[in-house]
Amino acid sequence: MQQKKLMTQFGCLVLSGVLAGCATTAKDPQDPLEGWNRGVQTFNDKLDDYAMKPVAKGYQWVTPSFVDQGVTNFFSNINDIGVTLNDLMQFKISQTGLDGSRFIVNTIAGVAGFVDVAAMIDLPKHNEDFDQTMGVWGVPTGPYLVLPFFGPSSPRGVGGLIGDAAMNPISYLDSGVISSGLFGVNAIDLRADNLTTEKIATEAAVDRYAFFKSAYFQHREYLIHDGNVPEGSDYLEIDDDFNEDNLAPVKPY
Repeated sequence: MQQKKLMTQFGCLVLSGVLAGCATTAKDPQDPLEGWNRGVQTFNDKLDDYAMKPVAKGYQWVTPSFVDQGVTNFFSNINDIGVTLNDLMQFKISQTGLDGSRFIVNTIAGVAGFVDVAAMIDLPKHNEDFDQTMGVWGVPTGPYLVLPFFGPSSPRGVGGLIGDAAMNPISYLDSGVISSGLFGVNAIDLRADNLTTEKIATEAAVDRYAFFKSAYFQHREYLIHDGNVPEGSDYLEIDDDFNEDNLAPVKPY
C-alpha cells in the first residue's frame, strides 16, 4: 500500500509538471515546443530525483573505484565500435584507423575493454555519433526537443539515437533481457560518474532549462565542427567534461 501511495504521488507530480510546462508560451524560435519541453524536463528531473540519483549514489557507494572505472571502460570500448563507423561515414580515414585500433587493442589486451590499454599507448578516445555524422552530411538540427528518459535532443538527435542503437552490438544480444540489463548498468554508471558535474551545472544556472538548452546546442555545434566553430557563431566555450550525459542523467547509452 505504501509503495502504491508513493507511486500515485509521483505520478501526480509528473503530470502537474507536464501540464505546467505546457502552459508556457514559447519565445525562442529554436524552441517552438517550449511548453512541452519544460514539462518533459520536469518529468525527467523527478524521475532522476526519485530513481536514478538514489540508485547511482548507492552504486557509487558499494562499488570499488577500480571496478567502477572498469565498467566505464567496458562500455566506452563498446562505444568505440560506433565511433569507428561514424568516423568512416564522415570520411575521417585516419581517425577511423586510430579508433578501430583502439577497440582492437582494448578488446584483446584490455580484457574486453575493462582496462584502457589504448590510453597507455597514446591512442586517444574520440567522440563521434550518428547525430554528428548527419550534421556533417548537412542535415539540419531542427528545433529543441526534450525526450522522456533521454533528455535534451532535436529531430536530428532522435535519428542519431536510432542510428547509435543500430551500431551498438548490445542491441542484438537477445530478445531484450540481457541487453536491457546492460543498458541499465551503463545508465547507472554514467549517472554515478556525472553526479558532481551535474550538481555544479544546476547550481550555477539561473534558469536551469535555458542553460541546458544552450549547452546542448553549443556542445553539438562544437562536436560537429571538431572544436573549430565557425566565426560569427554564438558558441560560448563550456567545460569539455560537460556534455549530454550531464544533461540527460537517465540516458541509457
